[in-house]
Amino acid sequence: MDGKGCWVDYVFIERLWKSLKYEEVYLNAYESINEAKQRIGKYFNNYNTFKPHVAMGGNTPDEVYYKKELKQVG
Repeated sequence: MDGKGCWVDYVFIERLWKSLKYEEVYLNAYESINEAKQRIGKYFNNYNTFKPHVAMGGNTPDEVYYKKELKQVG
């Protein structure tokens, strides 16, 4: 990470990890590693499939990636 503008490379993944921690991990006390894997997997499925994102024009990541019927905001 040397050079101008390199911090931009990590902004999106850092925001994703922050969302995961505050919306899932910090709110639950997992009984085992397997439970944590299952619950975090469900979180990512919900995040990609059902949760609309402002940065994507109110679309879900799956809608954008698979170019399903995209909502037009504005």
